[in-house]
Amino acid sequence: MTAPVFVVEHFEADRGGPYVLDGPEGRHAVSVKRLRAGEDVVLTDGAGRWAHCVVLDTEGKDRLVVRMDPVTEEPEESPRITVVQALPKGDRGELAVETMTETGVDAIVPWAAARCITQWKGERGLKALAKWRATAREAGKQSRRVRFPEVADAASTKQVAALLAGADFGAVLHEEGSAPLATAELPVSGHIVLVVGPEGGVSPDELAAFAEAGAKPYRLGRSVLRTSTAGTAATALLLGRTGRWS
Repeated sequence: MTAPVFVVEHFEADRGGPYVLDGPEGRHAVSVKRLRAGEDVVLTDGAGRWAHCVVLDTEGKDRLVVRMDPVTEEPEESPRITVVQALPKGDRGELAVETMTETGVDAIVPWAAARCITQWKGERGLKALAKWRATAREAGKQSRRVRFPEVADAASTKQVAALLAGADFGAVLHEEGSAPLATAELPVSGHIVLVVGPEGGVSPDELAAFAEAGAKPYRLGRSVLRTSTAGTAATALLLGRTGRWS
């Protein structure tokens, strides 16, 4: 079993040494995980900086005292993979974020597609976005990542098209008359952007806008996946084909 991961807002020094993990993360380590002296942990800021640590002691219910090795930084992966995720119903959005994070996606962009039943507006939208970001953080910890995926603000179709226009490879999951994603020519570096539509599919106007931005439609396979699982399956395929899972 690999060492559990805990998040710190910042590292006090690059040289390592004694460190006290407190607050909610410290409470989780001491009272929930019940870590003891001699056990290994990893501290990270979630943005690539991390340090291996050994538990020295615990204080009360929420303070974990560790010996921290020098802080190192994990380089960004290449090619970078961004999934534009149409807003699903209910808690399927958090499911999509959780599994894509565990799989290895680098960024997630919530998309208010024309055929989305769910729409993020006002306070409700802010709460939903906060849930997605919290889910990415927790899934990043669970999957032992030290660079968590970025969850952007909700994007319009126009903004998604602009994102695709700047990508080295843009794809829209769309089953009708599409080439298989498994045979697409992928870049060895740069930025891959994948669009996952809602349950009702990507509208003709949206497909046209994305095509104008340089993105082509692709399919995953014979079966039709839910919007909450398609992004995870496609990310796994891309990670394997680009060598990131080698």
